[in-house]
Amino acid sequence: MIALADKVSKSFGGRVLYSGATLQLNAGERWGLVGPNGAGKTTLLKILMGQEGADEGTISFARDTTIGYLEQETHLAGQKSALAEVVDSAHEIRSLEHRIADMEAQIAKSEHGPELDALLERYGMAQDRYERLGGYELDARAKQILGGLGFPVADFDKPACEFSGGWQMRIALSKLLLRHPDLLLLDEPTNHLDLESVKWLEGFLSTYDGAVLLVSHDRAFMDACVSHVAALENRRLTTYTGNYSSYLKQREDNLEQLRAKRAAQERDIAHIETFVERFRYKPTKARQVQERVKRLEKIREELVVLPEQSKSVHFRFPEPPRTGDMVVSLEDVAKAYGSNLVYEGVSLKLYRGDHVVLVGPNGAGKSTLMKLICGNEKTTAGTVELGQNVSRAYYAQHQLETLNEGNSVLAEMDSVAPGWTSSEERRLLGAFLFHGDDVDKRVSVLSGGERARLALAKMLVAPDPLLCLDEPTNHLDIDSVDVLEKALVGFAGTIVLISHDEHLVRAIANKVIDVRDHTVTVYEGDYDYYLWKRAELEARAAEEAELAAGRAADAPRPSAAPGVAAAEAAKPQGRNVKTREQRRAEAEARNAVNARLKKERTRLRELEAALGPAHARYDELMELMASEELYADASRFDVAMREYEALSKKIPKLEEEWLELTELLEEEGVL
Repeated sequence: MIALADKVSKSFGGRVLYSGATLQLNAGERWGLVGPNGAGKTTLLKILMGQEGADEGTISFARDTTIGYLEQETHLAGQKSALAEVVDSAHEIRSLEHRIADMEAQIAKSEHGPELDALLERYGMAQDRYERLGGYELDARAKQILGGLGFPVADFDKPACEFSGGWQMRIALSKLLLRHPDLLLLDEPTNHLDLESVKWLEGFLSTYDGAVLLVSHDRAFMDACVSHVAALENRRLTTYTGNYSSYLKQREDNLEQLRAKRAAQERDIAHIETFVERFRYKPTKARQVQERVKRLEKIREELVVLPEQSKSVHFRFPEPPRTGDMVVSLEDVAKAYGSNLVYEGVSLKLYRGDHVVLVGPNGAGKSTLMKLICGNEKTTAGTVELGQNVSRAYYAQHQLETLNEGNSVLAEMDSVAPGWTSSEERRLLGAFLFHGDDVDKRVSVLSGGERARLALAKMLVAPDPLLCLDEPTNHLDIDSVDVLEKALVGFAGTIVLISHDEHLVRAIANKVIDVRDHTVTVYEGDYDYYLWKRAELEARAAEEAELAAGRAADAPRPSAAPGVAAAEAAKPQGRNVKTREQRRAEAEARNAVNARLKKERTRLRELEAALGPAHARYDELMELMASEELYADASRFDVAMREYEALSKKIPKLEEEWLELTELLEEEGVL
């Protein structure tokens, strides 16, 4: 046991957050803390951290337990570099370094004798502890963590105070991960990360040997790395074993059992009440009536109380103005900041109904590309043109600063909804989880998550046909993300999205644009297709590199007289010798056909290269999903099932295209 919250209760004013909450955190366990907005998740983290007190109950820790806490907001001052900020956070190791250096200085001055022997013994023990804590690899580990969280090597020596708030959060997270505390408390750790950094963090936490308790709105992230779930619902804390998807299933199964038990109890009550009413005044039935009255009282005492269902509002968002088919066009666009080239030669078109996700490592230029599309940045070269009747809306975290602090939530909504009734505005605000008196709150007292929901709701009152959304889920809870997801999935216009939330990306994207290494690549398919295609391209590149290396190693040395061999090979064989003109005419005809069908032949090679690995992987997945071991691991099974479903759709399409191209090229005589 690393930490134990025992029978904890917490209230704010007259409102009870939870009572009798018990949670034991053990080494190697990774807990997701979930619950609706306002349930008290962050408060429980602060109680464990000692920043807030519980009304009732106790918090206890194993001896010498170290605790690390990542809050939702952080600010770093001073001129330390990002690397120094992270390395210096390992206080015990740094303290040991100073002690070892002091002892080395004393040893150099000491004479032989008992005092030196004792000093050498302490020195040896300090060195052993320094080694066990990873002191000799401290810099290397700090660089590995910073790199994993998306920092380019060139930024390691940049002063931490010069980074934006999002990057400072990454530095704070890097400091925690380097310290490696026994108990790691993380409040929305994936905020400000990109998809690739989230994947790295998933891997890091999945092998963490301490205890982890995290709050996150990212369901895919929790599925990948949590082993237990603690749910704050209906003023109680309930624990589940398994990842987030497993928790949802267990909760629904439990609810079904509770509903069934409640229904059975209500049937019993109805039967008993009928009997009592019918025979209440018959002396011959007095004993049976009394027995049933007692049974009725007992059933009512034990009557199952069904948990409150989370509020959900069904709201159809207004249709955006209709545009032409082409929404935005980039032609030969380049972008540079001084001598720093972001990319060049970017040409792409987005059409009505495209729901595009921008992916790639941090710093590659995703947000810059979005700003170019939305008109918030100017190109260095090339053009960005809008289609007919296209207007744009841009959402990023700084949009929250445009809210009027003196307005109420309802007044802020009213400012962008001319012609709407108060009832209509309340319905929309309800869809973004502002219920009842919430709409009368002043903007100045709203939390970061509430401000984000309000800004998104304002954007969707009368949505522009082109929505550009940069990390819209930061500071939202899972219910809020669900609302946003439903709004965007049903959006008839064009969306350009940057998000670290894999679940949201999978739900929305029908096109992926990958930004990396100064290039922009468009993938005409959903996120699963993009992942599959990327893996295929990387595998092919590795195979080609291996073949090239092999050919270079196996290439024969030139013979002593290459000209003779070439001349012999060029001599006409047999009697049917063609004239030079005939050979030239045939060559020109072949070249013309090859040139005309170049794209088709290239595509056929791509399809053949893709189908082999796809079929092999499909067979592997079929065999894998037949094993009981996979079914026991919900997270692995979900991943395998998603990949299987993606391949089941892709393979028939690829085979059909391969067949059509093969028939065409055979007819043209080039196969």
